[in-house]
Amino acid sequence: MERQAVISSNLVSVGYDRNTSTLEVEFRSGMYQYYGVPHDIYEGLMNASSIGSYHHQNIKNSFTCSKV
Repeated sequence: MERQAVISSNLVSVGYDRNTSTLEVEFRSGMYQYYGVPHDIYEGLMNASSIGSYHHQNIKNSFTCSKV
């Protein structure tokens, strides 16, 4: 999955596969995939003024994930 670099103190890059609704987030500490993430949540993440805060509030505990 292709990821885009992001400006964040904790996140390094973010990718999204619209066909499978999979969000891939690279943190400084490792990479995680989140499943069943709607495209509008991905867009919200990429357009957030604080990507780390958006992830924590809207993604972290809302979707099943696995470490890659």
